[in-house]
Amino acid sequence: MAEVELSFCVVNTDQRELLVRGLDAVNRERAALPFPTEVLVLDNASRDGSAGAARRHPAVDDLMVNRQRRGKGENDTALLRRSRGRFCLLLNEDSELRPGATQALRDALLARSDAAAAGAALLRPDGRVQASAWRFPSPRTALVGALFLHHSLTVQSGGETVRDVDWAQSAALLVRREAAEAVDFLDPAFFVYSDEVDFCKRLRDAGWATLYVPAAQAIHDEQLSTGGVPERRIVELSRNRDRYMRKHHSGAAALAVRLLTAWTYALRAAAAVVLPGHSPRRYWRHVTATLHPSRGEGLREAAAEHNIGRRL
Repeated sequence: MAEVELSFCVVNTDQRELLVRGLDAVNRERAALPFPTEVLVLDNASRDGSAGAARRHPAVDDLMVNRQRRGKGENDTALLRRSRGRFCLLLNEDSELRPGATQALRDALLARSDAAAAGAALLRPDGRVQASAWRFPSPRTALVGALFLHHSLTVQSGGETVRDVDWAQSAALLVRREAAEAVDFLDPAFFVYSDEVDFCKRLRDAGWATLYVPAAQAIHDEQLSTGGVPERRIVELSRNRDRYMRKHHSGAAALAVRLLTAWTYALRAAAAVVLPGHSPRRYWRHVTATLHPSRGEGLREAAAEHNIGRRL
């Protein structure tokens, strides 16, 4: 059996339609690549027939099915450990690769032996560009956000050439497997959100770079950001932002970030009172969750409830 050069690693949670669409794109990518690849899918205890759809899809070589719902960091790690490729392309189920994206990401890593990860440019379904790479969170970036200068000073996914960035979103992130193994993969303490931030930070601390590759594009449906249970997503986002700060910075720095971020959301809540199409209540929930990240129930608790329901 030929050595696998690249493993496509897809995590899916109850998004059968998007999963099939993404796998169709992967299949088209594979057909155009001049090296051996494999496709691994991990179904995260879905109830919508996703596992069966993946099993039947012609692109899929290996299917892992969780009986219990787990976090994204843990699931990505399971795929990385199972993969045989020298490079592993982490994909969300709501990510659809555009032609040539895989080759562009691999070329970027081959050109930089010190680079461990390469992120694609992400597009909304209507073609608008999403931010997909940023500076690491810190009191400075929180202050920049409070001054509403984050688009120019924190977002790093810009330009037309490959560039070094602090971290790139894992919706479409090519990883050098040996580097991931060297830092013990992703930290399962991050159930979802900030998992790739922590991963890229530990890669950076170990001497590896992360790249943004604008020639590689993927449509990202943003199900994780805009899907159901927004209350729990807000709680999970806030708790893991704080977890990252306490892991990599001082307690004082974590507090500064909480205060500055809460102030930013408070200003947005005030503006939302008069701006159409914005929810003051939702922005204010960000304020309270940011100030008290240990309170409330997040996506980890939602998964635990799901798991209990499956056992009953």
